[in-house]
Amino acid sequence: MKIIIIGAGQVGSTLAENLADEANDITLIDMDEASLGDLHERLDIRIVHGQGSHPEVLEQAGIADAEMLVAVTTHDEVNMIACQIAHSLYHTPQKIARIRSEGYTRPHIARRLFGDQNLPVDAVITPEILVTEHLQRLINQPGALQVLEFAEGTVQLVGVRAASGAPMVGKTVATLKQHIPNVPVRVAAIYRQSRAIIPTGSTQVLEGDEVFFLAATKQIRRVMSELAAKEKAYRKIIVAGGGNIGFRFAEAVEQDFLTKVIELDPARCDFLAGHLQKSFVLHGSGSDQDLLLAENIDEADVFLALTNNDAANIISSILAKKLGAGKVITLINNSVYVDMMQSSDLDIAVSPAQITTGKLLSFVRRGDTVRVYSLRRGAAEAMEVVAHGDAGNSRVVGRRIDEIALPEGATIGAVVRGPAAGKGGKKGQQVFMGVGDLVIEDQDHLVVFLADKSHTRQVERLFQVGVRFF
Repeated sequence: MKIIIIGAGQVGSTLAENLADEANDITLIDMDEASLGDLHERLDIRIVHGQGSHPEVLEQAGIADAEMLVAVTTHDEVNMIACQIAHSLYHTPQKIARIRSEGYTRPHIARRLFGDQNLPVDAVITPEILVTEHLQRLINQPGALQVLEFAEGTVQLVGVRAASGAPMVGKTVATLKQHIPNVPVRVAAIYRQSRAIIPTGSTQVLEGDEVFFLAATKQIRRVMSELAAKEKAYRKIIVAGGGNIGFRFAEAVEQDFLTKVIELDPARCDFLAGHLQKSFVLHGSGSDQDLLLAENIDEADVFLALTNNDAANIISSILAKKLGAGKVITLINNSVYVDMMQSSDLDIAVSPAQITTGKLLSFVRRGDTVRVYSLRRGAAEAMEVVAHGDAGNSRVVGRRIDEIALPEGATIGAVVRGPAAGKGGKKGQQVFMGVGDLVIEDQDHLVVFLADKSHTRQVERLFQVGVRFF
């Protein structure tokens, strides 16, 4: 696929890295020559220096025969104008824009603003909303390292750290069914010392393993109790940083949790106090020890460092943990820092660029791909794909799971069958674990886990429907 990406910031560069090795023709446009040069040295991509919303720059990038334009600069207006020009002058088939301002993204505005008759943006990506939703899922599943939703919330893929004393530690994967006999569950992958293990029934779960499992959303807590340390439901939350993400998160959770927001900018504090209904707004720094002690940091169930400054987030997280915060979640943009945090004693590092990239990949993937999550700094992937066709024209439909030629490191973890579901499923919808004798039907939603993302194209080809299939 020929794709033009406008913006070589964290989101654009992360997307380019994910797509460069997948036989895509990628061109990256940016005003920063240094950033472009660095990426060009590392990746097999074309680069164009210039303003991505200018027709002559788009022409230089090859917009005339591009299949997709992804505009992810930090300027909403540049992204929207680029999509308009791509549509009006070059009839680019698919146009995606990163839009951050609430003035554009409020549902009643967005419905009227975006579309071929107005602003021709086929998909709007708002990283702040995606990150907020990600954080909410973590808060709602205490003890989880990752919480990924599929089939409109019916199924979740959850990552947990196997804890000393947990019932399943030291046991084989096969015994999980004996521990919770009435709960369908599939262990999709185990990461041990950063090495991926695709588990069989005889694979032993060891203390410290990062275990990814799939189950119906309503059963997640039951499965977690077998693998992870028991954690009570969260109640008290402290947020360091009242910027776009901090504000959106506090607004989303303040009705259900006792929420405090620490913000350094006095003017922003006034804004927060005027727009948040139940949250306590505190003027100060998240790395101020006296302030954290005064606000009883040792009683906080979760401390979230959500400023725009990686160094400030890391420092405040380390301090909060030292002072007794229960769980620490740290927002990190620099991928090098993400690795450092994940190998430290701190709990969860969240990468906005990686979360946003996963959403963007769902538009790039071939076949009927509903959702994509990028994991392990892009090394692994989890995707929801809809199966179409019949046994005569599909490599998947009409076949048992153990007959499907999945690439190495790929597993079909769950199959959702029936009408589209809301949160927690709908009457008439069925959730099956990906066992070998399950036969795939037309319109099934399959949750596929890939420990090695380099096999993505092979999975895509499996789900492509041909006129004839031999």
